[in-house]
Amino acid sequence: MTSTGSASRAIRPRSTARRRRLVATAGLLLLLLLGAVAALVVLGQIGASPRLLAPYIERRSSGHNPLIEAAGQRIAAALLRVDRGRLEPRRDYPAWSLPPTVATPTPAGRELTLTEAGQLQHELARAQPGDVLTLAPGRYRFGGRSLAVRRPGRADAPITVRAPQPGSVLLEFDLLEGFHVSAPYWVFENLTIVGVCRADDDCEHAFHVVGAAQHVQIRHNEIRDFNAHLKVNGADGAFPDHGRLIGNRLVNTRPRRTANPVTPFDLVAASDWRVEANLIADFVKDGGDFTSYGAFAKGGGAGNQFVRNVVLCEHRLRGAAGRRVGLSFGGGGSGAAACRDRRCVLEHERGLMRDNLIVSCSDDGIYVNRSAQSEIIHNTLIDTAGIDIRFAESTARVEGNLVDGPIRVRDGAILRDSDNRDTPLWARYIGLPGVRGYFADALGLDLRWVSAPPRRSQAQAPFDLCGLPRPAAPAYGAFETLDRCAQRSGAR
Repeated sequence: MTSTGSASRAIRPRSTARRRRLVATAGLLLLLLLGAVAALVVLGQIGASPRLLAPYIERRSSGHNPLIEAAGQRIAAALLRVDRGRLEPRRDYPAWSLPPTVATPTPAGRELTLTEAGQLQHELARAQPGDVLTLAPGRYRFGGRSLAVRRPGRADAPITVRAPQPGSVLLEFDLLEGFHVSAPYWVFENLTIVGVCRADDDCEHAFHVVGAAQHVQIRHNEIRDFNAHLKVNGADGAFPDHGRLIGNRLVNTRPRRTANPVTPFDLVAASDWRVEANLIADFVKDGGDFTSYGAFAKGGGAGNQFVRNVVLCEHRLRGAAGRRVGLSFGGGGSGAAACRDRRCVLEHERGLMRDNLIVSCSDDGIYVNRSAQSEIIHNTLIDTAGIDIRFAESTARVEGNLVDGPIRVRDGAILRDSDNRDTPLWARYIGLPGVRGYFADALGLDLRWVSAPPRRSQAQAPFDLCGLPRPAAPAYGAFETLDRCAQRSGAR
């Protein structure tokens, strides 16, 4: 009996110690879990997605001892990998991203066929309403001064500059600004325009639409290698309202080495532009603040619309350093002198973003900055930091969107968030697929539905990204199926 009791007393302390160790370990794991949950909550509240946190960590660890610097680089790489996958450049644009090839008939009016660069400059200076300036197929190079467009057309007789077919005419601009348009009712169509300046600072715009240049149409062109392919702004109290940018391809073939703004469609203070069915891609800024936008409207204008565009923030240039935002009302803000009311209490109002596909942005897919009554309807965002509505001046209705990322509201903004499918920010940190799970390979741009797409009870947009009617119970986001876009897109 004595020996048995001694053995029991000898075993009991070891068992108690083991239990204490287990309790301590469980407590530590619980604390770590609670800490991780708290960290995810805090990161969600401040809007720090993994793709934005990674470069911050890398910058903060840079310049310390090698161990800290290496640890920072590893953490940043892990965050990017869980959020964005492998950041490898892609070769070709998907067929569904290309605007449809449209053979436009020659407009009615007096047609002049031009065969030399000097002829175009001459005829621009003397054009009359209804004139059609058709460039013969070939290559034309321009240097020195901008191509001044000062002669007004009329609503019933616009002046047209065109190629007979898309891709048949190449204009090479060694110019700070290409077409400087300051008169109303002009049409530019079917042209391929390339910036060929030795320094990127010297190729700012293919088109600068300014002042009284209302009702300008730029359609079915390919424009590449400029900082801001199309710049629109007021001058001397006049504003180039009611423009159209339709069916164009705005791209760059390499990062822009400049501190100047890099934004393929850069609109300040103008109103009632419709930007529709364009491809906007590879707008990487390699200089200055390293921040660029695909397209924005700011500076106190109103009623501008981004509809049925494909925005590939980085595609052939995927993985480059810097921050790229897809579409924005408000952009990064405006100086008062550039604003329509000289105050810029609001950057923009009554804007519409509808049926856009926005992909591969290192920053937000959609950013609303001090812009009131914005409507963000039936867009699809893949591989972006999501939708961000910011500052007390901003109000937005966000409905029917499919967002691979969070929908955030910050700094007093007002959001009417109705019937969207999005991915919470915390899910990005632990690698949950969220919205990506609807597609065969979202990061690989295989955007076929894995199964039947999630559907809404009613449509808030009559047509989808491909320009085809939506069914009564439409899919969330921009499209029913991208096959329909590929079928209506020709090779360009």
